[in-house]
Amino acid sequence: MSTVAELRAAAGISQAELARRSGVAQPNIAAYETGRRRPSPQMLDRLRDALRPRPSELLKHHRAEVLAILSGHGLTSARVFGSVARGDDTPGSDIDLVVEIGRDGDVLDLIDAADELEQLLGCAVDLVTARALWSGHEIDRTSVPL
Repeated sequence: MSTVAELRAAAGISQAELARRSGVAQPNIAAYETGRRRPSPQMLDRLRDALRPRPSELLKHHRAEVLAILSGHGLTSARVFGSVARGDDTPGSDIDLVVEIGRDGDVLDLIDAADELEQLLGCAVDLVTARALWSGHEIDRTSVPL
């Protein structure tokens, strides 16, 4: 089995999905997998990038751990906004969360929680406090519960 086939199998996605994510035609992916064509190092990098999980997948898989980290820093009522909430995130997207911060909480709780979440998930995480949003703010209107 070729490197492309092994990587794709490990990611658990079809050739069609890899083609969609990478912008590489599915017949070319099939040719790389069967050895009829040899991908360049740049093409392998492009395919590897497309095979990285989307942040929405990471968030779904680690939801309980994410909530535990937030709770451990006094952060509650987590809601997701941005590309993850809209369902159009890509492997290079970040995760945007709006949270309530406890009465005794401060900005260090946000920074520490974001750092822990980034280590857990392997992608950038932005935390915004609900207090920072004015009534009717787009984030408030478009966010969804974690």
